[in-house]
Amino acid sequence: MGKSHNATPTGDGKTSAVKGRPDAAPAKGEAKQPASVRMVLFALMIAMLLAMLDNMIVGTAMPTIVGELGGLEHLSWVVTAYTLATAASTPIWGKLGDMYGRKGVFLTSIVIFLIGSALSGMAQDMGQLIGFRAVQGLGAGGLMVGVMAIIGDLIPPRERGKYQGMMAGVMAVAMIGGPLVGGSITDHLGWRWSFYINLPLGAIALIMVTAVLHLPKKRSQTRIDYVGAALLTIGITALVLITTWGGTEYDWLSAQIVGLAVTGVVALVLFVFVERKVSEPVLPLHIFRNGNFSLVTVIGFLVGFVMFGSMTFLPLFQQTVQGASATNSGLLLLPMLLAMMAVSLFAGRVTTRTGKYKIFVVVGGGLITLGLTLLSLMDTDTTRFTSGAYMAVLGAGMGFLMQTTMLIAQNSVEMKDMGVGSSSATLFRTIGGSFGVAILGAIFTHQVQATMVERIGKAGEKMTSGGAQMDPKGLAALPPMIKDAYAHAVATGTHQVFLWGAVISIAGFAAAWFLKEVPLRGGPATPAESSKSEDAPTDRIAVPETV
Repeated sequence: MGKSHNATPTGDGKTSAVKGRPDAAPAKGEAKQPASVRMVLFALMIAMLLAMLDNMIVGTAMPTIVGELGGLEHLSWVVTAYTLATAASTPIWGKLGDMYGRKGVFLTSIVIFLIGSALSGMAQDMGQLIGFRAVQGLGAGGLMVGVMAIIGDLIPPRERGKYQGMMAGVMAVAMIGGPLVGGSITDHLGWRWSFYINLPLGAIALIMVTAVLHLPKKRSQTRIDYVGAALLTIGITALVLITTWGGTEYDWLSAQIVGLAVTGVVALVLFVFVERKVSEPVLPLHIFRNGNFSLVTVIGFLVGFVMFGSMTFLPLFQQTVQGASATNSGLLLLPMLLAMMAVSLFAGRVTTRTGKYKIFVVVGGGLITLGLTLLSLMDTDTTRFTSGAYMAVLGAGMGFLMQTTMLIAQNSVEMKDMGVGSSSATLFRTIGGSFGVAILGAIFTHQVQATMVERIGKAGEKMTSGGAQMDPKGLAALPPMIKDAYAHAVATGTHQVFLWGAVISIAGFAAAWFLKEVPLRGGPATPAESSKSEDAPTDRIAVPETV
């Protein structure tokens, strides 16, 4: 590898914001580290909130946006453009951070995100909005992987668990607060402020990161792997479009979907061939030789699959079957999100104290399977208390897994590969979410249509032929018999979604048992203990003798 990758000190002999590499011996003045790390983490949490909150806020504003700009037929592209750009750019941002330094690349991603936000707020038609959302998504890809990689640089894996609850809290705030904030902004300030709201938050993040984050500068002499980056982008784009369009815009066996599948497979095969040849691959394939890393990427894919699928269909069940309003359906997710946050905090603190983490992945996989199985039992008579208890079980499972899988992924790669390790874990979870929404959505749609035909015949088929979801206001105006039939259809559809989700989650539960308890860097483990496992990565980062 290039020389620039193997040394972290700056020109003045300093190393990082925490005085040396994360797993190095404590340095003088280390007593000040916790306060400085908390300041950095606060800035990172704001940046992460930007990326996660955006889609939640914009989703609430979409009906108003379409009413003003028109272009209803292009509505889905407002979300798709953002998702595509985020997924395709994630591994590239990670590699750039490894090659040229984390801080500069991260600040660049924030600036791009804010430019996309400002332009989206000024869009005059749907075409402009779609293009500007792609710019925004490009920056968002760097935000997510940048946050995870910087945390990996600053905090050793053994200590990182203490901060897991903070990251889970950001997710809870985004999922609950997003729709509420989006609705309030749209009603009182106008839809354009759903984008402009990012600007003051982003400015705070920019100022804080610039002021408090001090990481060594890098300058790789190796050329960027442009061919590999292009092939990976084409492959990811094809996968996301297949999951976005399949069964909705186009039939699964249509020429468009089959063509995308062939394009994606060819691009990814060529990508693997190219990565084996170049000196500085955009996604080093050697990281997948580590057994733990490969296992947690599979687990992460499956967690994304069931998590995003659940988050998509739970509000629909609550609104259609349980009669909740759109706002209340978001609040009714609180049991799941609070359980996820509390369990993540608990698991993180225990991991920090004991250095043990495998048990949490195993228990988390089991709880997710149990939670999905319980949710599959819901029907039209299920109370909100009962569904809340089931959601809490699922949330506890996700709390054990969400941050722990990222912790294992980062502990399984060398420090010089922290960016690509973090981005790979994030990418597989994102792709898993796309597949989950698409596949579980197809199951849901088929089951709703079949139930409607069974209950009211041809009229039911006509009602659901254009999509299984019906606007709650329109549903309220229907005759009681049809409304009851649709409620049963949605309940049956969600039953199938969660049942299949439980079946798929068994694979993640099984994979967790094969993880090896490799000592976490930064802990009291001796070098001899660390060398017992072939999965323990070698840290080649040089540390100045003065540290």
